[in-house]
Amino acid sequence: MKTFQTVNPHNELTIEEYRFATTKEINQSLLQSQDAYSMWRKRPLSDRVKCVEKLATLLKENRETLAVQMTSEMGKPIQESRAEISKCALLCSYYSENADSFLSPKTVLTDAQHSYLRYDPIGTILGIMPWNFPLWQVFRCAIPAIFAGNTFILKHALNVMGTALSIEKLFLEADFPEHVFVNTIARHEDIEGIINHSQIGGVALTGSVEAGSAVAKLAGAAIKPCILELGGSDAFIVLEDCDIDRAVEAGIFSRMLNNGQSCIAAKRFLIQRSIHDTFLEKMIAKVSQIRLGDPMDEDTTMGPMARPDLRQHLRRQVDTTLHEGAVEAYKHHFQSESGYYFSPIILSDVDPNHTMFIEETFGPAIAITKIETLEEAVKISNQSAFGLGATIWTKNTLSDALISQMDVGTIAINGFVKSDPRLPFGGTKKSGFGRELSKSGIHAFVNEKVVSRFS
Repeated sequence: MKTFQTVNPHNELTIEEYRFATTKEINQSLLQSQDAYSMWRKRPLSDRVKCVEKLATLLKENRETLAVQMTSEMGKPIQESRAEISKCALLCSYYSENADSFLSPKTVLTDAQHSYLRYDPIGTILGIMPWNFPLWQVFRCAIPAIFAGNTFILKHALNVMGTALSIEKLFLEADFPEHVFVNTIARHEDIEGIINHSQIGGVALTGSVEAGSAVAKLAGAAIKPCILELGGSDAFIVLEDCDIDRAVEAGIFSRMLNNGQSCIAAKRFLIQRSIHDTFLEKMIAKVSQIRLGDPMDEDTTMGPMARPDLRQHLRRQVDTTLHEGAVEAYKHHFQSESGYYFSPIILSDVDPNHTMFIEETFGPAIAITKIETLEEAVKISNQSAFGLGATIWTKNTLSDALISQMDVGTIAINGFVKSDPRLPFGGTKKSGFGRELSKSGIHAFVNEKVVSRFS
């Protein structure tokens, strides 16, 4: 019987041991989900709203317990865990208020007597979710899918399995029928069989480019829709006419959120030459104030990385980039007897051909590159294989022509890239395809059915 353990990244102590599901158990879950779907798709929207509203209430009532569990499993500061839970409750409320308008049939004028579109569910949606936002990533995918009348089966990252089981428990406590939301403790090698199962109507994955490519291939072969939200290497462009203090503050917040482990974090800082030295000086001053330590401590602003292999990978990227000619402008010195800690570091003079510019970096490492003009910055930004988001800091009005040239899913002007339930979220190129959240999220896994009456 194959098992695995979850480990606290702060003290490296084992939290819990879990057993992988057998193939028989996975198939049983899929059959139960199929039965639940047959019933759930017929339930009126008002019933779904009641369940989701109760789920939002339970999230608020259990916020502290869930936050402690999340922080213990993946290491984000406790205050960030609380904020993540609150955001999930907000998402539940958003869809409760808007699902009716998103899913109501839409009349279209044609040569028929009456033509309309209706939005029908397609089955069970498989969600393959990551560890870095272990509640939010699940909720932003599962809630709209379930609202549309689908059921949902979760394959979560193994290092946050306690959180995954807590989510499943919350759905049951919110009076969702059994098997509308199911957590399965599956192995990577089980995914092909799950995708190919006749009950699976679609697949959503948030993860690495490699995982996304593999899942897209399987979903394509099975002729099933999929959404991929993959990596990012967002450019953070700062021009000389900006509010430099605000730009520094926002840049550090974006880069260091979740201990630097966020796909939409600012990762490539493109700073106009005339303000480069001032920006760097101010950034060093702010980064030096970061308080590393036990993520359960209320005063901690940065905890450990989630796993030792992630820390090792980031260290290789930093060391390689330094060897390629970048300069270590600042390194935060923090020592701990245990835990997967990585001291925040700032590298300047990073060239577009350097490793930290080309690869996605996941952790508290900042890469700074000098640029001369906005046009140059856009050109350099687009050199990336990723296209999740980008930020521009300027007091000037940006033309639609320039914005149209940026190969990203989201652009933030004088702010930073973040997800919002009211707006579609997703990327281009190797950052994936498809959109979650907003109306796009609830329409991602429906059959947009055309009905025309001619007499």
